[in-house]
Amino acid sequence: MVVAQVRPRSAAADAGLRAGDRLLSINGVPLRDSIDFHFQAGEGRVCVELQRNGRGESVTIDRRSGTDLGLELVAPRPGEIATCVNKCVFCFIHQLPKGMRKSLYVKDDDYRLSFLHGNYITLTDLGEEALDRIEQQRLSPLYVSVHATDADLRHQLLGSPRVRGDLLPRMERLARAGIRMHTQVVLCPDLNDGPHLEKSVRDLARLHPAVATVAVVPVGLTRSRERLPALRTVTLGEARDLVGTIEGWQREFVGRLGTRFVFAADELYLQGGLELAPARAYEGYPLLEDGIGLVRRFTDEFRRAVRRLPRTVHPPRVVTIVTGEMFAPRLTALLETLAVEGLAARVVPVVNDFFGGNIGVAGLLTGQDIVKQLSCGPLGDVVVVPGVALRDEAGVFLDDLSPGDLETHLGVRVLAVEPAPRALLNALVGHVVIA
Repeated sequence: MVVAQVRPRSAAADAGLRAGDRLLSINGVPLRDSIDFHFQAGEGRVCVELQRNGRGESVTIDRRSGTDLGLELVAPRPGEIATCVNKCVFCFIHQLPKGMRKSLYVKDDDYRLSFLHGNYITLTDLGEEALDRIEQQRLSPLYVSVHATDADLRHQLLGSPRVRGDLLPRMERLARAGIRMHTQVVLCPDLNDGPHLEKSVRDLARLHPAVATVAVVPVGLTRSRERLPALRTVTLGEARDLVGTIEGWQREFVGRLGTRFVFAADELYLQGGLELAPARAYEGYPLLEDGIGLVRRFTDEFRRAVRRLPRTVHPPRVVTIVTGEMFAPRLTALLETLAVEGLAARVVPVVNDFFGGNIGVAGLLTGQDIVKQLSCGPLGDVVVVPGVALRDEAGVFLDDLSPGDLETHLGVRVLAVEPAPRALLNALVGHVVIA
């Protein structure tokens, strides 16, 4: 465990910790990883053994109740992450084009990343030592890729891996240990839909409340599927039927479990041209990272934030807003409600030629697609691009272009904005802060 940075005037800074210090133990307990660090560092007084410039040192950190230590650890390198033994028929990483940066091709299946960051894991290759540790340190919640509870079908969906660990017995064990789980089903038409999906949902419902949620997400397919299993995307009619089925299950589960339990991805509502579920149907938005409730929350927050916009902007501004094909119609409809004199905002849905297939979300847009599709028209004073598409600390798109590169190609200022209504509206009116 290596310290990445220490916050000024924090408990760690007061104790003399520095970036680059290698942490060896806390209160006499050797550290294996950042989970051990957080698990052991909960005391008011923390005695740290560390290595600095090749020499061992001891540091004692005293902190006030309710405050953190004030340090950040270096993220694990790819070689330190447990990687996936599966070859899932729908795996997105297998569908990536060649020539991207190496870190994008790492398939993690690490329970530590599941606990710390919400990454989904299959539980396929989880050994006894890992299960014991999860139970002892109560690493909860975990995020589990289920896809199907039928053992044979799941084995097929995971690409028939060499290691075969039955899912439900492991989930039952975790449930008995009090581990809370959020689960996901990547829906592949003709494989794990229909009766198979219902069986999976009902099997998981029997493990409630340990299994807190089931997210149903349609498969994403790129054009780079050479020598991969033949799959197809969900049709418009299937999207509508699936939303109707899930909403029917929700009504049943609310009465029986006190929760809707199973949730449809926003993509299914958008693809089916359906009205979004109301905010209360998302029960506090626990599954935003799965793309469940993002559109509803954005819509409601946008409508509230609009009320605080200025009535006019000066000098007049023309803004081009970039987004993915899927969200563009909804965003256009929202912007049509603006009544700000001097502001002209235009939404440009960028087709994802880089990935192809049915990939239409803003988070997977690349710089080269934005440049190519915006180069032949007037762009106004500023181009707003989705900050969620910038995927690493350097602030670059998946094709390694930066907003600065886009400015050079397009000849206009490019502003990356986080996917929050207030941030977008502030950018539209020229960074006027909306409280």
